Amino acid sequence: MTEPRDVRIKRMKMRSMRRGIKEMDLILSAYADRNLPSMDQAGLDNYDALLHENDQDLYQWVTGQVEPPEAFSVLIADIAQTFQK
Repeated sequence: MTEPRDVRIKRMKMRSMRRGIKEMDLILSAYADRNLPSMDQAGLDNYDALLHENDQDLYQWVTGQVEPPEAFSVLIADIAQTFQK
């Protein structure tokens, strides 16, 4: 069964808010609120895959401490830009 778009976005917003590291809760929930509703299917798929990554890795990617994997580089750059605002 395919998950309806609105249910999927709601699920990803919840996963963005309840991470494990408070900093990632704040960063990803702000990004999700601003961007998920306007993302296309490919963007949602990429963000959903990103949510399966380890918080410590995500934090290092977003803060520029470590280069993100190529599959997430554009998304991480966009998240980092939101984080800096």
